[in-house]
Amino acid sequence: MRMAACLGVGVDLIEPAGFDASDRNLRRAGLDYLGELDMTRHVSFAAFDGERRQSGARLVLATTRAAQPYTEFAFRPGDIVMVGRESAGVPDAVHEAADARIIVPMRPGLRSLNVAVCAAMMLGEALRQTGFGS
Repeated sequence: MRMAACLGVGVDLIEPAGFDASDRNLRRAGLDYLGELDMTRHVSFAAFDGERRQSGARLVLATTRAAQPYTEFAFRPGDIVMVGRESAGVPDAVHEAADARIIVPMRPGLRSLNVAVCAAMMLGEALRQTGFGS
C-alpha cells in the first residue's frame, strides 16, 4: 500500500484477501500513507473482473506458471498487474481470466520471490515503459 501511494498507482483489494484486511489492520500497515492511497475494495474476483472488463483494462498476472519474463512484456497505460497469495498464488479461474501472464526469471531450483518484491519489480518496469515521471 505504501508503494502504491508513493508511486501514485491504485490498489484493488479483492476479498477474501490472503491477509487480515480489516480497516484497523490496513490503517496499521498503511501508516500515514493510507490517506494518499487510491484503493478500491471488491467483494469477489467476479465483481472485480466485471468492473475491469467494463473499463477495458488488461489483467496482467504475475505468476510462477508464466513463461514470458516481465521485462519482455509490453505494458500499456491502464494495465492492472495482479499478484496472488505468496503461499498459493491465485485460483485457476483467475489464471483463465488473465489477459497476460508474466514472471520474474530466477535461478533454477528456487521457488519464488517475496510477493511484494515481485510486485515492485513489475510495477517499476510497467511505469518505466508507460512514461512514469516523464
